[in-house]
Amino acid sequence: MKRKIAVLGAGSWGTVLAKVLADNGHQVELWARREELAAEITLKHTNEKYLPGIKLPAELTATSSLAEALSGKEVVVFVVPSHSMREIAREVGGLIAPGALVVHAVKGFEIDTWKRMSEVLLEELGESFAERITVLSGPSHAEEVIKKCPTTVVVASPGQETAEQVQMMFMNRYFRVYTNPDVIGVEVGGALKNIIALASGLVDGLGFGDNAKAALMTRGLAEIARLGSAMGAKPITFVGLAGVGDLVVTCTSRHSRNWRAGHKISQGKKLPEVLAEMGMVVEGIKTTKAAHALARRYDVEMPIAAQLYEVLFAGKEPALAVKELMGRGRTKELEEIVQGW
Repeated sequence: MKRKIAVLGAGSWGTVLAKVLADNGHQVELWARREELAAEITLKHTNEKYLPGIKLPAELTATSSLAEALSGKEVVVFVVPSHSMREIAREVGGLIAPGALVVHAVKGFEIDTWKRMSEVLLEELGESFAERITVLSGPSHAEEVIKKCPTTVVVASPGQETAEQVQMMFMNRYFRVYTNPDVIGVEVGGALKNIIALASGLVDGLGFGDNAKAALMTRGLAEIARLGSAMGAKPITFVGLAGVGDLVVTCTSRHSRNWRAGHKISQGKKLPEVLAEMGMVVEGIKTTKAAHALARRYDVEMPIAAQLYEVLFAGKEPALAVKELMGRGRTKELEEIVQGW
């Protein structure tokens, strides 16, 4: 069934998801905050800032008007930065059709409240949307999806029927979609892996080798599962696409802006300088603050996240952070995880 769909957010990932949907024959309107970007997408069929050298489908149009983007749409896909989610959701609340499906593909927490994105959407859109909010996550670099490289993702929703509708909307020969009922786990895994990706960039930049990186990723996954379980997630979710799958791709690829940011910091650059050079949102920076706060709220030990917080926000030298991680007291590997299964 072909749908009328609005995609809110014309960064790299929003544009790519809009293209996936357009490739599947849906009628897609992409919302861009800047009028000149909307005109470029509609008239030139390019988005040079975020996807240089890529030609977009002629059927994909864009607008800088939220009202125009949402007019008559059956599905709304949010792909805006996490810090903008509440503002945008509040602005469009009265514009979304009462029976519309809502999807978000945002990997982060709200600043200060540290709420998950589906919680923010539910608060702003209302309880009538409770069964119709879906999260899309998983190992998926925009730079590869736009080239139709084989990619697998997961969609999670409180309502299985909703998840299956979204699955059918997005799925095609290069973009395979699975369903999962664990909204909390999918959102937490997608957000927290960015912390470990930042730390992976640091480790690679310091030249500590594959052994250190393997340990970081493995113990990082344990931290993600600990906090996620405390928040109500199902531990098994973290061995799936939204957990270990997304962790691997984000920690090992130079497409990852979180990895790149961590690598730059390892070279002695300060955080403001790194963010200015990146020119795009690095969700892992804010998520490190979120993890630091949530670990205290849920009384969960997250030593990697704690050390990264000190590096990013307290000026600790990355090499010293690694030394302190390696010098921690003896502990066990599996008991705490097995108990949650």
